[in-house]
Amino acid sequence: MLQSLGALYVIITAGLTGLVHSLSTFQWPNPQLAYADKMLYESTLGLLAQGCPPQDNSTVPAQWLRIAYHDMSMHDVDDGTGGLDALIQFELDRPQNIGQGMFDSLNDFRDFVAGAPFLGTADTIALGAIFALAGCGGPVIPFSAGRVDTTEAGPETVPEPQQDLASHTEAFRRQGFTPTEMISLVACGHTLGRVRQVDFPLVVTNTEDFLQTFDTTTNFNNAVVSEYLQNTTQNILVVGPNVTTRLDFRIFLSDGNLHSFLSSDTFNETCGNLIEQMINTVPSGVTLAQPISEPFDYVVSEPLFSYRNGTMSMATTLRIVNPSDNPSRTGHPARPPDVPRHPHTLFKFSSVLSFWFKINENNGSDPVIVDNGGSSFAIGQDSVFIDNSRSEFVIFSSSLINYQKVVMVVHGDASSSMSITTFDPHTNASTPPYLPTIITTNLQLDDSNPAEGGFTFFTVNVSSTVTFLNISGNVGGISYTQENFDMTAVDFTFVSISQ
Repeated sequence: MLQSLGALYVIITAGLTGLVHSLSTFQWPNPQLAYADKMLYESTLGLLAQGCPPQDNSTVPAQWLRIAYHDMSMHDVDDGTGGLDALIQFELDRPQNIGQGMFDSLNDFRDFVAGAPFLGTADTIALGAIFALAGCGGPVIPFSAGRVDTTEAGPETVPEPQQDLASHTEAFRRQGFTPTEMISLVACGHTLGRVRQVDFPLVVTNTEDFLQTFDTTTNFNNAVVSEYLQNTTQNILVVGPNVTTRLDFRIFLSDGNLHSFLSSDTFNETCGNLIEQMINTVPSGVTLAQPISEPFDYVVSEPLFSYRNGTMSMATTLRIVNPSDNPSRTGHPARPPDVPRHPHTLFKFSSVLSFWFKINENNGSDPVIVDNGGSSFAIGQDSVFIDNSRSEFVIFSSSLINYQKVVMVVHGDASSSMSITTFDPHTNASTPPYLPTIITTNLQLDDSNPAEGGFTFFTVNVSSTVTFLNISGNVGGISYTQENFDMTAVDFTFVSISQ
């Protein structure tokens, strides 16, 4: 049993100048925070928004920020209902949600939704808003995971351009914003905004005028305000031919505090705070995790185990953030170029059991101890686990249908029973909503891996796109469970099969 093997003392030596800058980490295991950190600083989602790239005569960031606001806008502070909960994917047929951008955004996000009980569509929409601002040169907003996806549409309460000021003020009050915050939030959103004639013919009345932007720039900045205050604006929601839809004019005119936004620093700070408030507006009863504004210094991945020839082995990864500017270090591609980058180094090792790390920079400084807050990285049990070396990622040379052969090790005999529940963000749906595929499967005895050393091997084939799985089983009358096993961190052997 792993519990009886004691603690593993691991020394890792590397030239990591300036390693310690904040020693930020979290108590392990915490798959939610670990995966949130991975999505922020290691995934490629942020690359889609870098440099304000165009998309369907709009921009990716403009679309991502709009869908985040529309999703959140169902919140009601009076009864605690609504908020950013992914209900937008059930409401794309409503007039206020018209536009190709809504479909584009959900298509952008679908491959990055974890599909597990955390980092679902709502969390990914929030991430999109964060990357939208940073990718266009705006402020960097902390990210808090933990939103809960809803399964049905909500009331039709998104503000529309033709509504009067009182209606808008009440709508924003219900969402949790004061009149001054409403004015600021509209300016913050509309710096990236634009409107297509085909989507809003009451706003853009000239059928030959395909697209209208709200200021003369593309990046996130205060031009939407400065051009309005200097009477040079061409914002169609201020000077458009349809007086009824001059939404920005009515809102901007309602408060004299807009002049403070002539300061770029004030604009960025205010917008960062308000958009953070916007994406953190969730239904009552939903608790968000601690905010992440910098990558954690140390992240230990899911331990991977194997049993062969009487030997139990373990492999894991320690990610160490190195804030030095050494260009040879691996960077975080998801971070926009104008945001401070945090290169990191991955160290892999194989050994057995409960572990901790001692990192020596070889520069005369004291070694850094990474020991999970003093409690070490303890492995709870070895009675049920996925065998990393026996499991396989199977690739068919003439087909796109690949799969993962998962081999489960059970410290018991063939009378044991095992099942897994897989979470797969990919679906066969061609249009939203894109709901994760959740499947529970019983495992069968693995004939290719005969029992040895008191361990019996079970197997099941799962989709190559599964992100997380839950394990449950009964061994000798004892129930075992493991939730949120991260399949994106496994290191299965690749097997190619010709057809």
